[in-house]
Amino acid sequence: MLLSCGPTESDNAAALVAQIEQLYADGKYQTVLDSITSLRQRYPKEVEARRRVLPIWQDASLRIAQADIARTDSALQATIAEMAAAKTIRERNFIGIRRDSLQVRYDVLVGTVRVIHRRQQEK
Repeated sequence: MLLSCGPTESDNAAALVAQIEQLYADGKYQTVLDSITSLRQRYPKEVEARRRVLPIWQDASLRIAQADIARTDSALQATIAEMAAAKTIRERNFIGIRRDSLQVRYDVLVGTVRVIHRRQQEK
């Protein structure tokens, strides 16, 4: 018969969940995502802990994506204005490449937000 005096995996997972909840409350969303990834890797059998952090994962991902959308949109608008002010075709072409890249990034981020919203509503 083996007896253990140390904390169980369930206790360790619960402590990590509490830490994740505090990080989320502090607005450290990337650290939240990294910690949840760590929880999933270190405690794959702790289904309840993983279930408990799923909404936190979704909301942290959503907030990161929304902040990234705002930054990308600002850069896109500035690039569009810069393109309108460009004097040569060469300048417009180079700025156009940057604009296209930002537009693709913006579209992907908006799609990510839509997917997160859809998954949040499935509950």
